[in-house]
Amino acid sequence: FEQVRKKFDALHAKLRTSRLFVATHMHAGDGNVHTNIPVNSNDYAMMQTADEVVDRIMQLATSLGGVISGEHGIGITKLQYLDNSALQAFKEYKQKIDPQDVFNPGKLMENANLDGAYTPSLRLLEQEALILEANELDALNASVKDCLRCGKCKPVCNTHIPRANLLYSPRNKILATGLILEAFLYEEQTRRGISIRHFDEMNDVADHCTVCHKCLSPCPVNIDFGEVSVNMRALLKNQGKKRLNIGTSVSLMFLNVTTTFVIKLMRKLMIQWGYRAQRWAYKLIRASRLMNNKRLPKSSTGKINITSQLVNFIKKPMPVDLPNKTFRAVLALEDNKHVAVLRNPETTSTESEAVFYFPGCGSERLFSQIGAATLAVLYDLNVQTVLPPGYLCCGYPQSASGDEKKGKQISVDNQVLFHRVANTLNYLDIKTVIVSCGTCMDQLMQYQFEKIFPGCRLLDIHEFLLEKGLKLEGSQETEYLYHDPCHTPMKTYNPIKVASSLMGKQVTLTDRCCGEAGTLAIARPDISTQIRSRKELDLHQGIHSLVGKEKIKHGEVKLLTSCPACQQGLSRYEDETGLTTDYIVVELAKYHLGNKWQTEFLNKVRQGGIERILL
Repeated sequence: FEQVRKKFDALHAKLRTSRLFVATHMHAGDGNVHTNIPVNSNDYAMMQTADEVVDRIMQLATSLGGVISGEHGIGITKLQYLDNSALQAFKEYKQKIDPQDVFNPGKLMENANLDGAYTPSLRLLEQEALILEANELDALNASVKDCLRCGKCKPVCNTHIPRANLLYSPRNKILATGLILEAFLYEEQTRRGISIRHFDEMNDVADHCTVCHKCLSPCPVNIDFGEVSVNMRALLKNQGKKRLNIGTSVSLMFLNVTTTFVIKLMRKLMIQWGYRAQRWAYKLIRASRLMNNKRLPKSSTGKINITSQLVNFIKKPMPVDLPNKTFRAVLALEDNKHVAVLRNPETTSTESEAVFYFPGCGSERLFSQIGAATLAVLYDLNVQTVLPPGYLCCGYPQSASGDEKKGKQISVDNQVLFHRVANTLNYLDIKTVIVSCGTCMDQLMQYQFEKIFPGCRLLDIHEFLLEKGLKLEGSQETEYLYHDPCHTPMKTYNPIKVASSLMGKQVTLTDRCCGEAGTLAIARPDISTQIRSRKELDLHQGIHSLVGKEKIKHGEVKLLTSCPACQQGLSRYEDETGLTTDYIVVELAKYHLGNKWQTEFLNKVRQGGIERILL
């Protein structure tokens, strides 16, 4: 009876997908009624039944003394149920306030009908996507089609800024995505040819996302618009329609290169000289008072204005105290053919606890003091630290920008390399992989490290130090704010509890995105400015909650974080808030190892503290 059962299953599945679910929303105050009946627009019988249901609902509503109305206006569905007196009243009002018929021309007029209405069948999208040679369209449609339009995602979204830009909440971006897909489908079904303008609109929607994934938690149907944005970027990239952005391209170029000379050259040109030039322009404009930082940010919809981008780029100064060299350059560990094991030869042996440390680009190429502090604290705790060879990137920035091929290539190459490291160092019992960056943590969670170092776990450096019982002792005059990154690296323990325990006192959380968001601040500084306008308010509120005033003295309140990109983003608020920003592990290194911790650590490891093993 297998064939019979299959036939019944097919009939049952068809009937289930054709069932009507009617959501009817009544307003007790004014008696108007809303109907929401999801249908499959390629199911003719289902649509006919839905029309009949609407007839019954509207008839019932009017028979009970209700009205065919709605606080959002009258749509094309309700139009046919309005009586002539209501239409005449609306016509007279419309002619009075809009005699030239500018707003919604012809809407609710006597000659209005449904002849011009077009409902594309998204059920046919998979077939149309094959014609368009863009199978990603069907996947994109599937990822947003269940949206209830409830708006629960709005409060947590970084690009939904009521004081600056209301358009780009996940709810609105899902609506826009659906409209763009319908436009693609309509033009393919009517053979009109695909409009390039739709790709521009898709670029606009995809740009307005920090990929923080915060919208997933409140969503009742589990839509993660961060993933949707990444998929849109990948679609645009694969179709050759992704908007060229010099800032993004140069940033990714810096992260992609692994040659030591090129890294040093780009770091000199981009980080040292580039940041210095940006700070010079910031100081010049600030001194001339041409820039008003108190003014609300402008809209970021549509084509990017070059002048606007430049102005927004120099609104906040780049960080000043950047190390001159990477910690690999200082420790002479730039060779990609040797694995380095850092340990105190006097207090450790091959039997001592060993960890594998993946520093990531931010802790290695940009704020190298983060990587150095991580190594120094682990060295002081008598932990053996294995450092992978050469300069590496985890692959997350490439994938997040839409370059799936490059991101996957980096990930696979890294995993192959780490397997070689594990085989070479099989005499070490590595049970913990340490990271000091949230996006690295998210990417490395896909690396299957438990197969590389059997029985190991992924842990943020601060969580590891918490387990070791490390913390600041004594009463400290400095109060601390903690900025938890959008991609928090602390997955095992509560971040605010980790920060409070390590600092030896209660640390206050400051919410919202810092505005850096990887390469967003360079690629789209106009969007970043909107995000910063919200974050700056939060920082001032945090300061006031700690010391009861807006203006603070140097060192009175300090801002901590656990993300290299956030460290850069947060440091740019110092002029307005007076807050200096530091990494938690760097702050710990200063207190436990002294202000000269870097120099003393380097002297120690150079005297037999580094073992170089040929890979």
